[in-house]
Amino acid sequence: MSVFVHPYGLCESEDVGDGTRVWAFAHVLPGAKIGSGCNICDGAYVEGGAVLGDNVTVKNGVLVFDLVTCEDDVFLGPGVMFTNDLRPRAHVKRGAEELLPTLVRRGATLGAGTVVVCGTTVGEHAFIAAGSVVTRSVPAHAFVAGNPARRKGWVCACGERLDPHLRCPADGTAYAMVSDVDGLRPT
Repeated sequence: MSVFVHPYGLCESEDVGDGTRVWAFAHVLPGAKIGSGCNICDGAYVEGGAVLGDNVTVKNGVLVFDLVTCEDDVFLGPGVMFTNDLRPRAHVKRGAEELLPTLVRRGATLGAGTVVVCGTTVGEHAFIAAGSVVTRSVPAHAFVAGNPARRKGWVCACGERLDPHLRCPADGTAYAMVSDVDGLRPT
């Protein structure tokens, strides 16, 4: 396998895994770490210092800045935007040590137009509804929506909403609460 870069795409990183595709007008900067089997769609921007695991989908117009890490199997819908500076000023140039990291755990989905404020963690298999603004960490398997994003329910690893007994109606997987902070785990 190899890396595919569209003739109108720009991939300056030397750390890109096999089978990854970079489409037209996408830009991957030097220093970005991209796993295998990723799909970086038109107009996406991945800054040096960003890390994408294996099989990450980065849809059109997504902005992934320095200190953002997305683990394996993460879905970033069209127009998702991450921040890394809580106090940006054009006249103040902050070094990396002053920026805040963001972590998106394995299997999470961020819907179209989601904004993720830096310093947060999105838990495994969490589902962020389109247009949400994530201002605090999201537990594993949580379904959140709104501005600011608030928990509206729970989701299975397959993406289906869980019933009131924390069981998936699609595949029957049962979940148990670990804590309000950590979220759910399969039983």
